[in-house]
Amino acid sequence: MSTNPPVGTAAGRNVPLLKRLPVISHFNKSVGLQRGMLVIGLVLTGIFLLTAAFAPLIAPYSFAQLSDAEGGFPTQQPPGGKHLWGTTVGGYDVFSRVVWGSQTAVFVIVVAVILSIFAGVILGLVSGYLGGWLDRILVVIADAIYAFPSLLVAIVMAIVISGGQSSLLGGVLAAAFSITVVFIPQYFRVIRAETIRLKAEPFVESAKVVGASSFRIMTRHIYRNATRTLPLIFTLNASEAILTLAALGFLGFGIEPSSASEWGFDLKQALADTTSGIWWTGVFPGLAIVWTVLGLTLVGESINDLNDPRIRGRKRAGSGKSGPDSTAPAALEAESRVL
Repeated sequence: MSTNPPVGTAAGRNVPLLKRLPVISHFNKSVGLQRGMLVIGLVLTGIFLLTAAFAPLIAPYSFAQLSDAEGGFPTQQPPGGKHLWGTTVGGYDVFSRVVWGSQTAVFVIVVAVILSIFAGVILGLVSGYLGGWLDRILVVIADAIYAFPSLLVAIVMAIVISGGQSSLLGGVLAAAFSITVVFIPQYFRVIRAETIRLKAEPFVESAKVVGASSFRIMTRHIYRNATRTLPLIFTLNASEAILTLAALGFLGFGIEPSSASEWGFDLKQALADTTSGIWWTGVFPGLAIVWTVLGLTLVGESINDLNDPRIRGRKRAGSGKSGPDSTAPAALEAESRVL
């Protein structure tokens, strides 16, 4: 049984807005290992976001800088000195490339996930509520897109949009649009299923009786209840967007290195270095991808566990110990007495 009050109830309105925010509300419900996973995920994700926000201050050089006042940068220099993580075969500073790459990743995540949420939620609401031939057509299209490998769809869209490589803005938009096409069916299917379930609820029937329009019912009554799982899908899709962006760059369909720093492209360039014992050009971009995906995945999985009352641990009444929900048997006993 969920501890969150239903949307629109008096109990839900009495809870401060700050405590009702997705991550904060889940943190307050978490205990033990679940809280540990959530905290680790939030720390890793927070470091990633702070690095992206303050990249110009953290990175000692620009992502495409090849020289300074002392002259040109040496190529394939080991970590140490003024190049903390060494340099690449092209003379780029690895540390600066990794830091600036976090900013590119955030741009792509924000554009891709926001566009996919916007399109997927609207299509899911309309399809699930109206039904009929429109619903059947949208379901077939979504299933057809979902049947193709996501990376293949992303590659095709990147080629169609930008010809494979482009500038920072063009590359970010191309990667974002290609990822958006992959993510829209996921949001569509989730929102559509919730809309079909909710439109049979008594509060929707009551709204129809009083003469509320279909638009008002979808936007005011169904939307707020059907989108509760979006924070979970957002975190999981954000990590998938990082991997898709890295794969596009690794395969040569990403952003040009002179336009922006991108971890997947740096990994591709580091392939030739591995046979020569030059490990730093590939290890650090790879660790950045692992760090970011791990943080986002831990946050998403923790939210998923805390949304499921069968998995979520709870604090026992009057103690700080975690364990199964001890209030359920008492509630059933009280109900049986009333009956």
